[in-house]
Amino acid sequence: MGWFSKLLVPDREKSKVPQGLWEKCPGCQRVIYKKDLEKNLWVCAQCGYHFKISARDRIDSLVEPGSFKEMNSNIGSLDPLEFTDTEKYCDRYKKARDKSKMNDACLTGTAMLGKNKAAIAVMDFFFMGGSMGAALGEKITLMTEFATENRLPLIIVSTSGGARMQEGIFSLMQMAKTSAALARHAKAGLMFISVLVDPTTGGVTASYSMLGDIIIAEPNALICFAGPRVIEQTIRQKLPEGFQRSEFLLKHGIIDMVVPRSEMHDKLEFILDFINSGERAVE
Repeated sequence: MGWFSKLLVPDREKSKVPQGLWEKCPGCQRVIYKKDLEKNLWVCAQCGYHFKISARDRIDSLVEPGSFKEMNSNIGSLDPLEFTDTEKYCDRYKKARDKSKMNDACLTGTAMLGKNKAAIAVMDFFFMGGSMGAALGEKITLMTEFATENRLPLIIVSTSGGARMQEGIFSLMQMAKTSAALARHAKAGLMFISVLVDPTTGGVTASYSMLGDIIIAEPNALICFAGPRVIEQTIRQKLPEGFQRSEFLLKHGIIDMVVPRSEMHDKLEFILDFINSGERAVE
């Protein structure tokens, strides 16, 4: 009866496997060893599902090792409205900063892609859903202005739940502010590549993320202003399969290409090589 007594041992005593070693894929429900996921850039090898990753991990996957030089890291948001919902905004914001070791929901700086120097801004969905507040808008604007002044191509990787409601109108003003900076960048004849990852929604979609000269998305990323559930409830109609996903938007001409995460670095490097070779030819 030894086998029977083993069944009575509590699970916590039976299991000798350390916690946090496995991840369940939301796409195919497969259980994956975490280290294998990391080696594959957090993409499921079976179904191609792209997991959300931090801004720092994304930068590591996109640019040459050690080439990223962060700028404006000290910029953070205030609490102009003294906003409180289930908790105070200042407390929620402090928790996000402490957990992420970032001052807001994006990292900005310069980096190399192959032999090409570029200005880059990468948003982080894990920081309050990548919401756009005054600090994020300021960082995007400063990075864009730096790229314009130094005649650098600009790459912005967007992932966001939209404007940060806790900052009210101060958040919404960032839509115009960032768009104006990008207009000056375009007037200077410089390239802006917008990379959209799951999810990119709300005021970010309605401003800088859709202003790219080239717009690239990861596979099956949700890209929209209002989400599909909100639209269905408003118009009381069933939406087409895959509505607002990368492939649907590519088919209807809203974005330019869908690129898997493993190919994103090479694709960006190819585009920058092409742009720079054209500029050298003109010179």
